[in-house]
Amino acid sequence: MSGEQPATDTSVFVSYSRADRKRALPIIKLLEDAGHAVWWDGKLEGGERFAKTTAHALDTARAVVVLWSETSIQSDWVHDEATSGRDRRILVPLSLDGSLPPLGFRQFQVIDLSQSRMKRGDAGVEAMLRAVAALHEGAPVAAPKASMAAPASPDRRLLLGGAGALVAAAGAGALWWRGRGEAPPAAVPPAASVAVLPFANLAGAGDQAYFAEGLAAEIRAELARNPRLQVAAQASSNRYRTRADDARTMAQALGVGFLLDGSVRRAGNMVRVAAELIDGRSGFNKWTEQFERPLADVFAVQDEIAAAVATALNARIAGPATPSSARAVGGTSNVAAYDAFLRGRDLLLLGTDEAGDRGALASFDKAIALDAGYGAAHAARARALVVVGSLYAGRDERVRLYGASVDAARRAVTLAPDLADAHSALGFVLFNSALDARGARGPFDRSAQLGQGDADVLSRFALFCARTGRFDEARAAIARATTLDPLNARSFRQAGEIEYAARNYAAAIPPIEKALTLNPRMGVARSTIGYCRLLQKDLAGAEAAFRADPSALFGLTGLAITLHRKGDRAGAEATYARLVAEHGEQAAYQRAQVLAQWGRPEEAMAMLQQARAERDAGLIYTRNDPMMDPLRTLPAFRELQNVLGFS
Repeated sequence: MSGEQPATDTSVFVSYSRADRKRALPIIKLLEDAGHAVWWDGKLEGGERFAKTTAHALDTARAVVVLWSETSIQSDWVHDEATSGRDRRILVPLSLDGSLPPLGFRQFQVIDLSQSRMKRGDAGVEAMLRAVAALHEGAPVAAPKASMAAPASPDRRLLLGGAGALVAAAGAGALWWRGRGEAPPAAVPPAASVAVLPFANLAGAGDQAYFAEGLAAEIRAELARNPRLQVAAQASSNRYRTRADDARTMAQALGVGFLLDGSVRRAGNMVRVAAELIDGRSGFNKWTEQFERPLADVFAVQDEIAAAVATALNARIAGPATPSSARAVGGTSNVAAYDAFLRGRDLLLLGTDEAGDRGALASFDKAIALDAGYGAAHAARARALVVVGSLYAGRDERVRLYGASVDAARRAVTLAPDLADAHSALGFVLFNSALDARGARGPFDRSAQLGQGDADVLSRFALFCARTGRFDEARAAIARATTLDPLNARSFRQAGEIEYAARNYAAAIPPIEKALTLNPRMGVARSTIGYCRLLQKDLAGAEAAFRADPSALFGLTGLAITLHRKGDRAGAEATYARLVAEHGEQAAYQRAQVLAQWGRPEEAMAMLQQARAERDAGLIYTRNDPMMDPLRTLPAFRELQNVLGFS
């Protein structure tokens, strides 16, 4: 039989990992008992040509049943066989152990057999048989014994239709999703809008996850440069890292019409990227493609994916996608530099501890050493220098790091004059580390002109505008940011901070409460509510908010002020003493707030001068901080405002 094709075409092709063979055999028997001609690797006879026989069986199958598990999701063979079933719309995905399928296959309803007895009458088994029968144009399936029939539950992840067909990938019809199968919401997101979900790392090594997610972030940034596209920001997209919801639910929550999903497998000098564009209203694939290239071609893959998505959405990327055009917007053509940049960005986003943040800085330094012209790396390095300086450095090191941050940001702007993030980084470091509001205005304004598709750029611009009295511009920018980043708690907290700065205390509270629903452990948010309550003369509400803030620096500051207003001088003094003991010189600005509110203006001004000597970023709040109102008539305070660039 060597080299010969089987005489009979396959009805059902079963794909699984060899490690799952024992669990696969009962499923195969159930399918055979239902009258299907099942192909599985146990059908191979000695001497048969494996690849040719398998390919023929796969090509002639009416249904491809894939058994996903912790082991099979790592199998290239299973992945390739599932791809064939998906592309021909004959895929019936099962989960043996509750594992989610790999990216590229999660838009299909998965039949969960992790708790199944693998017998007729079991809900999962019956759903599988109905799905297979539907792909055979309704071929009959023997009915189970009535006594064994399992009742359908509306709360189960499986959709058990009355007609008896759960169509996982539909030759006959629609896709079915996790959840309860509700109709899509009435609100229709913009057609030319997309969210790039975090790409899955299929390399097996956990330390390679940064590369997959970084690749997705780079594609997101490329798409966001197209003014005809609305691209959901990274923070919101990353909330769906686990794909717990169906495509329609995710698209609705993100406010987009389409989802770009994908996976990355990096092995040695090769990289395989699978990407698919999914219609968020129907759940159908609009475009799918796989790329297997030398690692050096990863930039071309990014460009190809971005261009394909834009074309699919009837939007056109201006200009050729070449290494030179990438460099023009701050990128690199050096793979090693790119890898170091992605590592640094991942560490900085995690923000776990001092070692992680200094590690991020070291990675950006490495990227720049490999490519001195990498504008995006210089911009990222500038922000990392401020993070390390503000959180971990003593005075001398802080001054040095802050000076280096300004140099790095200026270098980024020189290298990448059209990169919004470069101008945003320069505005950020001039405002937060150099304490130069006047100098920061130009870079921030330019960042907003270039970065209308970048929620982070817009958020930083909005806060700068709020702290310099440009409230209408601040509101417009943060509104755009929350549209692009609708699941990012920070954006909603910032919307509240803008209203607080504008002294609209009642209007400040709702967006901050929204932020807390998205992230109940968010710091500073409750303290801002506390100040709003305090200024509305709700002292009990203020005290409760300050005590609940997980950020002790801000909570203790507000609590010391509130207790003093309540007449609890002993409690206020004890709270202030704790603030000093726990935060010392890093709390110079907060100590000035307390002393100003306690009616001790000379001491408050002394603390503000100390804050200036320490390069305390808290000083950027002074222009419109209500806690500083008792100092505003003092000549020394007015001079400080001038020095900071506010007047």
